[in-house]
Amino acid sequence: MLWQCAKQPAARRFFSQPNEIFSLSLSSGALAVYSYLLFCEDRRTFQCYPSYRSIGKAVRMSVNTVRKYVSELEEQGLIVTEPTSVTTRDGRKRNDTLLYTILPIRNAVDRYNQRWLRQLEETVERMRIRKKLEGNEEHPA
Repeated sequence: MLWQCAKQPAARRFFSQPNEIFSLSLSSGALAVYSYLLFCEDRRTFQCYPSYRSIGKAVRMSVNTVRKYVSELEEQGLIVTEPTSVTTRDGRKRNDTLLYTILPIRNAVDRYNQRWLRQLEETVERMRIRKKLEGNEEHPA
């Protein structure tokens, strides 16, 4: 079951995690789901399409929990998901699994750093305003 996503020859049945993944403050569940997606991805297209159920089975999570962590990975800019559909034998279109595209880690790290920088700038601005207001209270006009 676990090797069903890895369609490479036995010598290529490994994957690596970028070191930067640990600087993004991901939850352990999101890290597990991301790891499984890396395990499944086609290394030429950076895409894979495991179901929530197969991800959950591999990382021992419920479907709803997997869905939550997939959303976290999308918010962090690590993956993009696209719905796919399948046509049944009787001609009806039905939803199929999501198509996951693994994005370059550099983009996610840059977004994460920009968010932190923006929060830091906002904190500094609030402190500056607070200090100014405190100065005005000591010297009323």
